[in-house]
Amino acid sequence: MTANTVILVLVIVVALAFDFTNGFHDTANAMATSIATGALRPKVAVLLSGLLNLVGAFLSVEVALTVTNAVVKIQNPDGTPKPELLQGGGFDLLLIILAGLVGGIVWNLLTWLLGLPSSSSHALFGGLIGATIAGLGTAGVNWNGNGDKLDGVLGKVILPALMSPVIAGVIAAVGTWLIFKITAGVARRFTETGFRWGQIGSASLVSLAHGTNDAQKTMGVITLALIAAGRWTDTGAIPFWVKAACAVAIAAGTYLGGWRIIRTLGKGLVEITSPQGMAAESASAAVILASSHLGFALSTTHVATGSILGSGVGKPGALVRWRVAGRMVAAWLITLPCAGVVGAAMWWIGHAFGGLVGALTIFILLLAAAGAMYVRSHREPVDHRNVNDDWDAERTSDSAPAASVR
Repeated sequence: MTANTVILVLVIVVALAFDFTNGFHDTANAMATSIATGALRPKVAVLLSGLLNLVGAFLSVEVALTVTNAVVKIQNPDGTPKPELLQGGGFDLLLIILAGLVGGIVWNLLTWLLGLPSSSSHALFGGLIGATIAGLGTAGVNWNGNGDKLDGVLGKVILPALMSPVIAGVIAAVGTWLIFKITAGVARRFTETGFRWGQIGSASLVSLAHGTNDAQKTMGVITLALIAAGRWTDTGAIPFWVKAACAVAIAAGTYLGGWRIIRTLGKGLVEITSPQGMAAESASAAVILASSHLGFALSTTHVATGSILGSGVGKPGALVRWRVAGRMVAAWLITLPCAGVVGAAMWWIGHAFGGLVGALTIFILLLAAAGAMYVRSHREPVDHRNVNDDWDAERTSDSAPAASVR
């Protein structure tokens, strides 16, 4: 087995690890409101979400192809791979991918530890962009697609990031307002019971939609690595085994449950009721499914957060914790550049050591960082037993991250 084959295997393992963190990081996007309102018990919710993520991962490859082609300039104008990126078994490109994945995973774990619903997608793209700039310069990033339309990073990543939470928030706000207007004369116990059943359906649809978008991103990364190693040449298709592996990884991560982030989204933003939850989940599902069809690699976290805030705005007299929302937005703004810095640093470290030793060094650093954050998380545990505890307003007003609240 050659050194580059070992590095390729290492990249695939780390990519699936990212997919796993993506799953538990983003479980909240689908199930936080259903858990908060009592529509689903916590363990049932994450099991249902995991199964539907598994199914959703097989329904589309548009986002996967975006990741393969829209970040690193791997193609010539005629669509053939650039030979300079594939020299020496594609080591430079493999190292870029590995370093970018480490940047994404480190940021995912850090924000999970803090309970901040930041974007796994932007962590991945930030890591890849940072590593690409470090390895190939700014010209190596596919900023603007083919030049005559926005189909590169700007059109497929940045633009959806700006628009999706606003669109989802507006849809959720209008939907929530209409629901309360229509059910104004109905006893609350009937609306709560009925909408809790509706939430099960809408939350399931969000989980399915999440699989069609987020699982695709790791598929695209692994396909990019296979192209770099000369094991795959079709930039318009994804190998079936890659689809299956990514589907299982994200489903397993989803079932694990990112309880810290579920708590922040379900209890920290809005004192949510079942009608609001159903409106928020329906808005999220609509935006995510439409974006997956168009190949937009948007952040499902941005969409879910925008929807939940919209449901608070749409209900007259609802409590919205804008300070907590502000912390989330701040995390959104720094996600891509922070992950990019980590990705760039990992590329420089790997490049300095060179070859297999450099790749293994990056991998060991990842294990050390992940282990340290896992140990730290046990100081203030959040799990299915306390995820629905009342939100402590005093703790959310201090300088500590809102997510460490029990």
